[in-house]
Amino acid sequence: MYVLKVRTRDSMRSFHFSSKEEIKPGEFVVIPSEGGGHLAEVEPESSVIKENLRNKILPEILRRANEEDMRIFEDKEKKEKEAYEFCKLKIKERGLPMKLLKVLFFLDEQKSIFYFTAEGRIDFRDLVKDLARKYRMRIEMRQIGVRDETKILGGYGICGRPLCCFSFLKKFEPVSLQTAKDQNLNVNPTKISGVCGRLVCCLNYEEGTIGRLYIDQDEDDLIQYDEEQIESEGEEMPEVLKDLDDK
Repeated sequence: MYVLKVRTRDSMRSFHFSSKEEIKPGEFVVIPSEGGGHLAEVEPESSVIKENLRNKILPEILRRANEEDMRIFEDKEKKEKEAYEFCKLKIKERGLPMKLLKVLFFLDEQKSIFYFTAEGRIDFRDLVKDLARKYRMRIEMRQIGVRDETKILGGYGICGRPLCCFSFLKKFEPVSLQTAKDQNLNVNPTKISGVCGRLVCCLNYEEGTIGRLYIDQDEDDLIQYDEEQIESEGEEMPEVLKDLDDK
């Protein structure tokens, strides 16, 4: 049994799967998904990690992707983009207060899922009729929350790195304001809120540990990085900090 690290085209998140045959990095495989299958590219992985996962129970790939699979998934992506634009047009025509995020077509083209966000409940029965009349398949309108919206669309956090939910987090954990207070952070919402408008998930990373952000020690022992300290130590202030200070 071989261990593969794969990543889909529409995500930065990598997954581990098992395979009965060895597949080299750069090749494509079909992995199981809600829509009947998803195209994923095999990526290089450390031999140490592979060995550690060898005895783990991992989901198995469906098959190595062939030319027919590549063509099918390419056509599927085109149809999803067309359906996305068509649905946006109908939403605008009917004046529905909703935001379309993503369209997923099943491989057998018997069902499709339209992901959207909205302030409250939406009467989209006429919209579903428009879509069903156009695509002749079962239509599901799936409303999701703002955190799931960010997970689908992706982006970059205030740290400058890709969003955790888009790159590696598998599920959302509750984040409380008390966690920020315990770390002596500024509870200004603009400082501790993520792209989704909720508290940043990384507040939980040092929860339950004596991390560097906790203040169970004397304040004199805390390391404070600011312009005055850098200048007092005789070091020139980094250009990045200067630029930020000027702004």
